Amino acid sequence: MANLVIAEHDHGSLKAATLNVISAATAIGGDVHVLVAGHNASAAASAAAQVAGVSKVILADGAAHGNLLSENAAAQVVANAASYTHILAAATAYGKSVAPRVAALLDKAQISDIIKVIDADTFVRPIYAGNAYATVKSNDSVKVLTVRGTAFAPAATSGGTGTVESVDCVADSGVSSFVSAEVTKSERPELTAAKIIVSGGRGLGSGDKYREVLTPLADKLGAALGASRAAVDAGYVPNDYQVGQTGKIVAPDLYIAIGMSGAIQHLAGMKDSKVIVAINKDPDAPIFGVADYGLVADLFEAVPELVAKI
Repeated sequence: MANLVIAEHDHGSLKAATLNVISAATAIGGDVHVLVAGHNASAAASAAAQVAGVSKVILADGAAHGNLLSENAAAQVVANAASYTHILAAATAYGKSVAPRVAALLDKAQISDIIKVIDADTFVRPIYAGNAYATVKSNDSVKVLTVRGTAFAPAATSGGTGTVESVDCVADSGVSSFVSAEVTKSERPELTAAKIIVSGGRGLGSGDKYREVLTPLADKLGAALGASRAAVDAGYVPNDYQVGQTGKIVAPDLYIAIGMSGAIQHLAGMKDSKVIVAINKDPDAPIFGVADYGLVADLFEAVPELVAKI
């Protein structure tokens, strides 16, 4: 039995989510191979070979993977899938774009967002916005899985002795093309990798108040900034700040929820945080139901006072 992990990378290095997927693949058992489909991506392949638990890295290097188009990546996976019983990707925007295409091309069912491995055929995944867990067993000869990264510890980036094997790059599918990318640049930690997150909701009232109140606290703590869907929909911040069922799933050491009611969709994205602190003037806000520490107060008074005391 061998498992294939679809690496997420920037051609030069692996994305952190790939390390969590490798841990999930290791938990299934058998050899763990990593597919790096990119252009001039030998550095990413070398990094993958050093990850603990990886026995082989398959490098598909060519212009077709220069812009990491999902259609080309899926075709590459299928071209190299014959000897694998499990194909895994991170439950990120990239992984959730590639994995369904792989499952369709292989005519197999996909099991999405797994959080636990019971055995090689049986997995646990959240349903109903994380309010219930389903144990799913698959009899398919090939299991296509996406993995919730926060549920698995990242594999060590050193200590591995994997080999790198180059394979032919598939031809460009021609069904999609790269036009442009608008990437938000920030000196703050990336949201899904941050140890501390300061997150704001609609209670802040406006984008200006969001920045005025939360930025000083995030600066003091060296934290990433997040937001609820309500705050994003209201235009306070860009949608890459969104935490929740339809945003990013996070599990930092400390999550500070400010001016958030605690809608079920938001809780699904952050309730696995190690420590949750909530500040809200409504004592009946659902966020207090998951918070380890709660402060019933006016956030416009409490947060500046907190900043002053740090």
